[in-house]
Amino acid sequence: MAPAEKPPGSSRFRFLQGILPIDRAQIPAEILAGVTFAALAIPEVMGYTRIAGMPVVTGLYTLLLPMTVFAIFGSSRHLVVGADSATAAIIAGGLVMMAVPGSPQYIAYAGMIALLAAVFLIAASLLKLGFVAEFLSRTVLIGFLTGVGIQIAIGQLDGIFGISRDASGTFLQIPHLIADIACCTHLPTLLLSLSVIAIIVLSRRIGTKIPGAFIAVVGAIVASWAFDLSSCGIAVLGTVPGGLPVIAFPDVPLSEVPGLFSLAVACFIVILAQSAATSRAYALKFSDTYDEDTDLFGLGLANMAAGISGTFVVNGSPTKTEMVYSAGGRTQLCQLATVAVVLVVLLFITRPLAYLPSAALSAIVFVIGLRLVDLRGMISLRTRRPVEFGVALITAFAVVVVGVEIGLAVAVVLSILAHLRHSYRPLDTLLVQTPRGAMKTTPLTEGRQAAEGLMVYRFGSNLYFANENHFIKEVLGLSRNARPPLKWFCLSAANIGDIDYTSAEALKSVILELKRTGVTFVMSELGDPVRAELDRDGITAMVGDDHIFEAVQDVIEAYLKSGGPEH
Repeated sequence: MAPAEKPPGSSRFRFLQGILPIDRAQIPAEILAGVTFAALAIPEVMGYTRIAGMPVVTGLYTLLLPMTVFAIFGSSRHLVVGADSATAAIIAGGLVMMAVPGSPQYIAYAGMIALLAAVFLIAASLLKLGFVAEFLSRTVLIGFLTGVGIQIAIGQLDGIFGISRDASGTFLQIPHLIADIACCTHLPTLLLSLSVIAIIVLSRRIGTKIPGAFIAVVGAIVASWAFDLSSCGIAVLGTVPGGLPVIAFPDVPLSEVPGLFSLAVACFIVILAQSAATSRAYALKFSDTYDEDTDLFGLGLANMAAGISGTFVVNGSPTKTEMVYSAGGRTQLCQLATVAVVLVVLLFITRPLAYLPSAALSAIVFVIGLRLVDLRGMISLRTRRPVEFGVALITAFAVVVVGVEIGLAVAVVLSILAHLRHSYRPLDTLLVQTPRGAMKTTPLTEGRQAAEGLMVYRFGSNLYFANENHFIKEVLGLSRNARPPLKWFCLSAANIGDIDYTSAEALKSVILELKRTGVTFVMSELGDPVRAELDRDGITAMVGDDHIFEAVQDVIEAYLKSGGPEH
């Protein structure tokens, strides 16, 4: 089912498309869903700050101005914008070599990355580039997010075991971690971490309406305060500043901005792919309207709000969107209710966060990382598409070994190669008539003819420089091996939407070679744009107007009238 037309009244506004029109009967459910979502999102975004190397309070900031801005300017009624594990990992992977995590310089760099990503997103929106998201295939996204999940999970093991380590890079951490676990594990910290993980897992198994992460955070804070866990050597967050974020442009010298471009581009690609896919999926589910370019504009403004409010890149999150859906939220009004809860927390309830054990956040982030590891998707790929499984595996391996930023570059390259692979060797077929006169496809290996001496060949994709040699070999091979010998060879162009210069020259050489061997070349099912290209390239004149037909049946009829097998 396709997304529905825009609801009456919403077209009068250039904003609030994710909220209007408001169903008054749904308002209580939206508010309740917003409060429920806040209970889960607050500890989750606090965990994302640990991934990103940012102060804990900046995670709450991602649920304030950025979420408000997207609710106003985005088009999707369902997409939830906030901190995200993948973009947080990209930021940390690049900035850890440039500044000390959590330092003012590090925070400024993170804010500038958000502003640069905002520029890219707004430019993509104005240029109508939302369709680009479709070029990052689901296969490489499965591999990419699986790699990110493994990297995140391994990166939190030191906090879970209470080990202090200086090694950098997930791959390099493993030997040190194995050695340190045996001699340096802090048992009270490990027990606390395992308790938090157990609470999260059990809450999902039981199906409690109160999020397990929320229960774990509250319980850890209460236990830390009541039993003074810091005296047992368990590290706690310490003072968490309250109040509203300071609005200011990140203090980054212009000379250092170019060094942040690659990180901003990496975040931009992830935002583009995940947000568009999530908006599309939920619009289809509810038959709602959405506009991917408007959403890109809203995401750009949301990241601009993040950049000037002291926090880091925000993304349209599939997991948060599903959380809101499960809680009963159906419009951006739910997100505004969440913003109100976060505002109350920032103004009045940050003091208890000082007692939160750091190990509790490590445990929460560890579970987040494991959830990103898509074992079901990888197994499905292995069973159904072994080649694509290899692509996903290479992507995941690249993320784990060389880092998220380079891993994303590998993912993009593999997506392009996968697309080229499909178009380089398309599914080409021969067409023959059924007893009732309809046309059906048959494999090339059968070499069947539509009529004695007439072969109809359907090419499976656009003709361009990468597959023109494949096209030449197939056409000439079919002609040479045809039994009985061919008199006419028809190219069915139903699947050809474009012919570039290189393939046009290749097509000319095929026509001349067939003519040299006494075979007449004809064409059918040409679209108007392709016909115009053939006219410009002189191919129409080579073939002749009388040998270009609208349908394959017309080709067969003309062939038989011309004398056909007896000619």
